[in-house]
Amino acid sequence: MATVLKLDEIKRLIDIPQLIREIETGFVLYSEGWVKVPPVGFLHFDDPPGDVHIKYGFVSGDDYYVLKMASGFYKNPELGLPVSDGLLLVFSQKTGGLKLILLDKCWLTDMRTAAAGAVAAKHLAAGNIHHIGIVGTGVQARMQLEMLRDVIDCRSCFIWGRDSTKVQCMIEDLQSRERIRTWGLEIKAAEVLDDLVSQCNLIVTTTSARNPLIRADSVQEGTHITAMGSDDYGKQELEAELLAKADLVVADSISQCVDHGECCAAVQGGQIREGSILELGQVIKNPTIGRTSEDQITVVDLTGVAIQDIQIAKIVDRALSSPEWEAELA
Repeated sequence: MATVLKLDEIKRLIDIPQLIREIETGFVLYSEGWVKVPPVGFLHFDDPPGDVHIKYGFVSGDDYYVLKMASGFYKNPELGLPVSDGLLLVFSQKTGGLKLILLDKCWLTDMRTAAAGAVAAKHLAAGNIHHIGIVGTGVQARMQLEMLRDVIDCRSCFIWGRDSTKVQCMIEDLQSRERIRTWGLEIKAAEVLDDLVSQCNLIVTTTSARNPLIRADSVQEGTHITAMGSDDYGKQELEAELLAKADLVVADSISQCVDHGECCAAVQGGQIREGSILELGQVIKNPTIGRTSEDQITVVDLTGVAIQDIQIAKIVDRALSSPEWEAELA
């Protein structure tokens, strides 16, 4: 019989440094061709507005395959409900039997996405980060910043969002969190996005924008940008000319990013060639093809790959095999 875990149980099993390491390993496996990942499945709804992402795959020779569903229904707060929901299903590669049902309510998806942002910054941001810039005020904006603590030495952050009230609420929320409080990070609101872009040399964009927010001519030398909001068709946070201006453009998955990521608009518009894009797993495996100087502009396009769901599910499975959890579940 499959083991069913609820969110409060799942949270006890995830260690952040371990998660970052496992996501790194997963990207390398993906770029080396060990991972079988079909195209992402999308469901779109208009009334009320919502979308569902279905991702699934396996590592060749591994024990399991994983199917993940994550949804976002954007009027849910009006009903007193969270925007996101979801689950992961873990099956045996040997028998097809269902082993784990992870009722994570999209938390594992958020965690593995934030960990990917940390991996991108670890391998491609400049060595000396003056200020971190977070664009957006949602759940992922908060988690991306928290995860950076483990990979970036910086004590200053600016946050920009369209709604200044939400920005202030986010700052207060972050300042109450132990990981931020013990980090000693000073967090300020940026009233104008261009001001954030001109001051920060590590920027993470986390919005669902359908028109570019960051202009190419506003980005300074030495800036690294992790763009993770364009995870569906029609979304775009960065001006396509910015990818042409960048010294390095890196994708979590080239095939996905040219289909529905930041790279999509730039390739379709002729600003960059698909063949010029590197994959994150390649850079992790061979750092010499990544950032080579402090004044380079680097962009990482994250659309979310099923290998991330596979890796975080494996963390949960291994933790369940520990003596203390075996006793608790007996």
